[in-house]
Amino acid sequence: MALSASSSALLRRLLCSSTPASSSVLRATFCSSSSGSGASPTPPPPSSIFGDDTEVANVPPLTTPKLFVSGLSRLTTDEKFQGAFAPFGRLLEAKVVTDKVSGRSKGFGFLRYATIEEAEKARQEMNATFLDGWVIFVDPAKPRQPKPAPQQDTHSSHAGFTTNKTVGWCG
Repeated sequence: MALSASSSALLRRLLCSSTPASSSVLRATFCSSSSGSGASPTPPPPSSIFGDDTEVANVPPLTTPKLFVSGLSRLTTDEKFQGAFAPFGRLLEAKVVTDKVSGRSKGFGFLRYATIEEAEKARQEMNATFLDGWVIFVDPAKPRQPKPAPQQDTHSSHAGFTTNKTVGWCG
């Protein structure tokens, strides 16, 4: 969505003034462009939303070659996903989790590399970067937790029917 000149000027004035530190990434990206006459700012896309890799590098080492990737676009396919992560090593599995009804991405996926070193390299290079226009985050995959057994309904009768306890008169 393109910004008009007046919208762009207003956004620049708001962001470049004293704002909280939480918007420093947006402010640095938007305010670093020149304030030309009516031209919309087009800063080069950063490789990371953090600017440099200092914050991304402060993560514990991996213990498994399986990665969890969140923040995927709804339009990301298994092929695009595999293509983005293939340069970092031998991928054994690349799966985008999809909705059963629509077939579109649910916004996350899983990767499995041949070695932990390849997975670590992919995590460091791809964490907080853009894929299909969305910022993705790469984290170690956690083992699936077993689902708790369904609770028995204490208010049901022995025949499998539930009792309807209506309060008041209906008639």
